[in-house]
Amino acid sequence: MDTRRLALLCELSRLGSMRAVAENCHVTTSTVSQQLAALAKEVGQVLVEPEGRGVRLTPAGRRLVEHGTRILDAVEAARLDLSAGAEPNGTVRVAGYLTAVRDFLLPLVVRLSEQYPRVRLLVREHEPPESLALLADDAVDLALTYDYNLAPAPADRSVEVTPLWRADWVLAVPAALDVPAVCATEVFAACAELDWIANSRHTADETVVRTLASMAGFTPRVTHRADSLDLVQHMVAAGLGVALLPADRVPLPGVRIVPLADPPVVLRAYAVVRPGRLQWPALALVRALLQERADPTR
Repeated sequence: MDTRRLALLCELSRLGSMRAVAENCHVTTSTVSQQLAALAKEVGQVLVEPEGRGVRLTPAGRRLVEHGTRILDAVEAARLDLSAGAEPNGTVRVAGYLTAVRDFLLPLVVRLSEQYPRVRLLVREHEPPESLALLADDAVDLALTYDYNLAPAPADRSVEVTPLWRADWVLAVPAALDVPAVCATEVFAACAELDWIANSRHTADETVVRTLASMAGFTPRVTHRADSLDLVQHMVAAGLGVALLPADRVPLPGVRIVPLADPPVVLRAYAVVRPGRLQWPALALVRALLQERADPTR
């Protein structure tokens, strides 16, 4: 059922004549008549009947007007609710990796509850490939992903990507290991004979390891895999190997942090959405708050 035709029928009920409807809606009387005839065909009922020189609504027409008033009110409410200037509301479904969810998304929960109580977050913890797959399936509204300067994610024009924050990464080694704090390739070369620990659910950090190892002239022996950075640290402390870690992570006893430079290793975080979805105020708000938290000077 075409709601524009339904609106004409409601106007006919209110104004009483097709001519008045035509003048009010800035169309011709013939157009009003044709649209109402098409509406009658859609619902399979006679909606208008002659009365003298004019027309009147049939009982079916009057019943449809009762429904139509509620339908058109609901359509207008939905339009206002989804318009760019509407108050943000609704459930925003977010998939993101652990650090992004813990350090950037969860702090927004209290602020949303205080300032935007009609916005709710639904959170799922996933690595970038998993989050992007959920986004493609329309199972989430926002994906928090990352790549590295030495392992850039392939460009994807089917999504809208917003850079959020950047973080330096370092090499975690057993505390007893003597690794000089020199350029990244020399640091890697000093660890050429050691085992390496990589992510179990995403390949980006392993790509960084293999890239720098190749620049240093060796192939790394990746023997252990773990998703949790806390577990990675414990594995390093136990002497199982070396691994990349965020520079701001406090090392555990038995772990030493070696800076990486020339080239540095930089994680780059992103907010990813489907094209056009940022017209939804609630989603636009969550992205804006993430940008603000990533860069408080915004």
